[in-house]
Amino acid sequence: MMTILADIMPILADTVFNGNFALGVAGAGAGIGVGLTGMAAASAVGRNPTAFGNILTIAIIGMALAEAIAIYGLVMAFKG
Repeated sequence: MMTILADIMPILADTVFNGNFALGVAGAGAGIGVGLTGMAAASAVGRNPTAFGNILTIAIIGMALAEAIAIYGLVMAFKG
């Protein structure tokens, strides 16, 4: 899968799919990722309220990783 993406990326970089497209897709992906993380954390706390601290820590790390994708998209938008 990664080799296919590595082969396609130079082709996409020279076409209409420039940095703006990358930023849009990355922003949408980050929004979906943060939403799913928040939903899962709320569900987990609902099932086991005593584990709130541990769940919050893991949820914050997951949300930060999802937001990193949006930052990568922003870098691509400035580069592209």
